[in-house]
Amino acid sequence: MLKRIETHHAIAIRYLALPKRGGLTMEQIATEAGVSRRAVYDWLKDPLFDRELKKEIVRQTTARLPEVMESLTDAVLTDHNAAAAKLLLQVNGMLTDKVEVETKVSGDVDIDALRERIKQAKGRGV
Repeated sequence: MLKRIETHHAIAIRYLALPKRGGLTMEQIATEAGVSRRAVYDWLKDPLFDRELKKEIVRQTTARLPEVMESLTDAVLTDHNAAAAKLLLQVNGMLTDKVEVETKVSGDVDIDALRERIKQAKGRGV
């Protein structure tokens, strides 16, 4: 298990975080990092390496988020894509899957009477 990210790890992370690994094979990435291909595959299983790789992917993609949002908006408007519309609203905090229920109880609740009302409602198909 890695204790810290060293230069050869950072070199591999830089290439692995690129789309299509920057056009390099795993062998080429290993060569650039000065290690064996097996070492790179082993690093991919390491929690610290994995966490740093994900951080680098986020860093590299953050700059392109405006483009992503624009294309998402285009998909909603031109393709009438409902899934894209839902995602766009969620990203902007205008739609949530969260359901909030507020209950107000005043005084004592007669549980038996409440159960009877539920039973009656079920009988009516409500």
